[in-house]
Order: sequence, then C-alpha cells, then structure tokens
Amino acid sequence: MKRLLFLLLFMIIPLLSDTSTIMKLNINGAIGPATSNYVKNAMIAAKTKNAQMILLELDTPGGLSTSMREIIQEILNSTIPVVTYVYPKGSRAASAGTYILYASHIAAMAPGTNLGAATPVNIMPTTQPTDLNSSNKTSTLEKKAINDATAYMKSLAQLNDRNISWALDAVKESKSLSAKDALSYGVIDIMAEDTKELLHKLDGKTLKVSNKHVVLETQNVTIISFEADFKTRFLSIITNPNMAYIFLLIAIYGIFFELMNPGAIVPGVVGVISGVIALYSLNILPFNYAGLILIILGISFMISEVFVAGFGILGISGVISFAFGSVLLFDSQTLGSSVSIPVIIAFTLVSLAFFILVMKLFINSRSAKIVSGTEEMIGSIAEVVGVDGNNYHVHCHGEMWSAISKSELSVGQRVEVTNLSGLILEVKPIKE
Repeated sequence: MKRLLFLLLFMIIPLLSDTSTIMKLNINGAIGPATSNYVKNAMIAAKTKNAQMILLELDTPGGLSTSMREIIQEILNSTIPVVTYVYPKGSRAASAGTYILYASHIAAMAPGTNLGAATPVNIMPTTQPTDLNSSNKTSTLEKKAINDATAYMKSLAQLNDRNISWALDAVKESKSLSAKDALSYGVIDIMAEDTKELLHKLDGKTLKVSNKHVVLETQNVTIISFEADFKTRFLSIITNPNMAYIFLLIAIYGIFFELMNPGAIVPGVVGVISGVIALYSLNILPFNYAGLILIILGISFMISEVFVAGFGILGISGVISFAFGSVLLFDSQTLGSSVSIPVIIAFTLVSLAFFILVMKLFINSRSAKIVSGTEEMIGSIAEVVGVDGNNYHVHCHGEMWSAISKSELSVGQRVEVTNLSGLILEVKPIKE
C-alpha cells in the first residue's frame, strides 16, 4: 500500500510543479520574407503554449528592410518578452540584425560576436548625374533613406533605453561593435557565454512588456525549439538568391527549347513551372533590372552564335553579358546574400557549352537526310527480279515493289529509285 501511494505521489508531483516554458527561435542567415513568416508563426505558437518568454538566437548579415520591419512590429506588439541573443560565438547581428537587437526587450550577445553596419543600402546602382537637378534628386533620395533609418533606430533605442548616439552612428557611419564594447556602451543588456548562463542572468529580471511589468523566472524552465512549417521552408528555398537565379535560368531554357521543338511538352512544362516560381521570387526579392536584361541578352548572343557566323564574337559577348548580369542581379548588401560566384561560373560555362554544342547538334539533325518515309526511298538501290512487258518487279529494302522505267531492263539488273508514285517505283538503270 505504501509503495502504491509513493508511486502516485511520484506521478502527481511533476504535474503540480510550476515549470514555465520558453519558446526558442533560430534565425541563421539573411533576413527575408521567410524569416518574417517564421517569426510570426512562432509568436502565435508561443501564445498558444503560454510561454513566459521568447528566446531568439540570431546570426545574420542583414537582409530586407521590409522583412526586418515586419519582425520588429511582431516584437514591439508582443505580450510575451522577447530576448534576442547573438549566438553562437563568431556570429553577428549586422545591418537588419542590429535593428532587431535594439527592438528586443532584452538584447544579449555571446563573446566573440559583433553588431552594427546599419546603413540602408539601395538596390539600384548609383548613376552619375547628367545635370544639377538629377544630382539633387539622387542626394535627396539618399538623405530620405538615411533620415528614415536614423529616426527608426532612434525610436527603438529610446523605447528600450539603449545607447542612442552609437545607434545613430551605426546608421550614418556604418559603425560596428564587439560584444564586450556593446555591453560597456549600453548597447546591449547582457553578455553570456551560452544559453545556460544567459538564463541564469535573466532569472528575476523585471521587464515592461505591453505596459505591464513582467518578472522572468528562468530556472528549471522547459525550452521548446520552434521549427518552421513546410510553407516557410519552401518560401525560404525559393527566396534564396541562388535558387531564384537557378529557377529563372531553367524557365528561360525550358521555354526556349519548347519553342524550338514544339510538342516536346516536358521542356515547356518544366519551363513554365520554373518561370512561375521565378516570377514569385523576383516579386518578393528586390532585383536589378539591368542584371536581368544582361542575362537575357547574353543568352540571346550565345544562341545567335549558333546561327550566325560571328567568328566567336557573339559567343564571347554572350558569356560576358551573362556573367555580368548574374553578378548584378541581386545585391548582397541589400539582401544579406547574393548569387554565389561558383554558381555563376558553373552556369555560364554550362550555358555556353549547351548552346554552342547542343544547338549545333540540333541544327545538324534538322538538316540530316531523312531515313524513313517516301523521301527515304528516293535514291535507293534496287534489283530487278521480274519483267512483264513494260512493267517490272524490283526488290528494294527487303520488299517487293512494282516499278516502271523509261529504259528497258532485264532480270538481275541493278537500278536506282528516282520517284515514288503511290506504290509504284520509278527507276532508272545504274551504269556499271
């Protein structure tokens, strides 16, 4: 009986204990639409599970301003405290990551990490002004972007009582800080070696969240890692600059070969599907129109090299245009990442070989002699096996045919087919 009571108490006590929950997110890489969608879903899940805190582990080179602002809106309007932790060692919270760190209720960093370089970057290349008015227009646009970013960063610093002067320098002068300096300058609240030390330092800390004072209890907590759903993972894949670039090229190649060979179906279907995905990606990601035009122009030059005797000039021009367009298509400073150089080199060489070699084979196959049907019979050699007045029977391609000839023929004589009228061959003798 005592053993049974002991067993029941052992099962009930854990249920009665007050074990709080922490929802942990992991942002690793450039910040984009998939990242903001991931954070939104995590916020909803944290409320559903009644989590007392959200821990956001961050390592990012930056990303899209629109996605960054969506994430910050989620943090500022959250009823659950959000702790952003730049972790592990060697990580960074550059550009958009600095804004997110400033917006969080608690900003923490691991030793060996850094933050800063928060100057906004324009996706379009800077053009040289042709007159005074265009110069003023360009500088005005730049001033507007920097002033907007400065005001935004300042408001975040004031909201969470963090170093305002350094925040403005991070935007205007692209300054960066190490974790140790960030702590001493009042940019962050905590520096911790790992998550365990961070939770220890957070225990008992009082925060103001949604006009309410919240006391964190981070001892004996249960940490739940939030995993992205299928939609978010798919969005993350197609909004990666490398994948958007690959889908774009597959779409161009597939549609091109469907037009060159109508009825092939497979290239057309693959091209259309890839094209829809590429258009969706380009609709979300800011891209450079000049880069896209150069890619299309480069492919056009390489195709022209097959049909026009340009002595290689068109092919070389196409390769150069294709490569430059690929480099310019996405800006790494704006997106946090761009199309990798090895991918560009690989697709440039493959495209050149593809259009020069494969297309030549395609044209040669179109101009090759037909080996089936009526046309294949013309010029074939046959042997006379029967004579019936002016009508003959010949053996051609393993079959017996009726034949006529303007010349007199004899059995065993070799003849050449000159025409086919219905099922009757027109033949002429072969001079030995």
